[in-house]
Amino acid sequence: MNKKWWLSGMALVVFAGAGVGVMTGTLPMPFGTVAANVDPAASKDAKSDKKKGDGDKKPDVPLEFIAREVIQPTMARLPGLLEFSGPLVAPQTALVRAKAGGTLLSLAVSEGSRVRAGQVLGRIELAELNTRVAERDANLESTRATLAQAERTHASNERLAAQQFISSSALENSRAAVDTARATLNAAQASLETARVGLREASLLAPISGIVAKRHVLPGEKVSVEQQLLTIIDLSKLELAGNVGTHEVARVSEGMPVQVLVEGVDKPVAGRVARIAPAAEPGTRSIGVTIELANPQETLRAGQYALARATLADDTDRLTLPASALGRTSGQEHVWVIENGALARRAVTVGRRDEREGRVEVLQGVTPASQVLAARFDNLREGAKASVVAAKAAPVASAAASTPLLK
Repeated sequence: MNKKWWLSGMALVVFAGAGVGVMTGTLPMPFGTVAANVDPAASKDAKSDKKKGDGDKKPDVPLEFIAREVIQPTMARLPGLLEFSGPLVAPQTALVRAKAGGTLLSLAVSEGSRVRAGQVLGRIELAELNTRVAERDANLESTRATLAQAERTHASNERLAAQQFISSSALENSRAAVDTARATLNAAQASLETARVGLREASLLAPISGIVAKRHVLPGEKVSVEQQLLTIIDLSKLELAGNVGTHEVARVSEGMPVQVLVEGVDKPVAGRVARIAPAAEPGTRSIGVTIELANPQETLRAGQYALARATLADDTDRLTLPASALGRTSGQEHVWVIENGALARRAVTVGRRDEREGRVEVLQGVTPASQVLAARFDNLREGAKASVVAAKAAPVASAAASTPLLK
């Protein structure tokens, strides 16, 4: 056998064997492959550590709150706040109506004019009333003449009866005629006086002093009896009407001071409770309250929108919390407290609220010793570890920290 061929055959067998070893795993991989850089012992340790860590959980990080974020319920009095709103009205408002039908000849005032009580405002054509007065005056004169004739006849009959020229029945008839004529005269006098009163009232006079708010007719129009002609308003005193619940009306009294915020006015206006209705409105469980505002300078106007606020005193100390500490879930108010180093959510029952101070009365759920979170925090979990720590001062940046490193 040729020696050169034999050596080639041996080399082929060796390389063939190496290839079989790689595929079957019975021989180590050739030098220079990636697997040659892996430490089998390190790989085994890594697998063992992975199996041991599969059941371990990341430890909880305790929550830390500074002192101002945790509060305790305090005893305080919560004065109630009564609010209601509406337009201002002028109680002294008068309607000038026509007392007689006719043509409106003149109207001396217009909207915004200031008038005095008893001032002549206009004139209506009163020809019909004047005719009626003249007619009743003439009727009165006729009845007066009839009475005089009846009296003369009765006097003559009395003389004849004394001489027994007429019967007693004729004398009684003449006396009755006198009485009838006298009654007719009285009726005529009353009718004439009525006509004269109507004539006087037909003149348009201002019933109160104030300002003309509206003119309903114009000169030249035909007006009827009781038709509205003018509206006069006295602005020296205004009122605001509101309602109070039946459970609060006992704390409201006449003369109680009230602050009124009027639309368009920067500063609140002082008012007082003027009247309280004696009974509740049907089906509402509310009682009417009237607020009175003095307006001597007439700076306020009827119809302006106003908001009245009355402070109702409280004579009871109550357990309170800031309103910001309360949360609400499914219609139930709750707070977060720190108990035994852990967070807990406690349902609370609230009572009176003080909107001005932002405090709420707590009836159930906490005690004066409870540590309550003063504000609402997101992502809180019941049972999470929590503690109160002192506030840390803000760190001061050093010159070394602010200077970049040079390479």
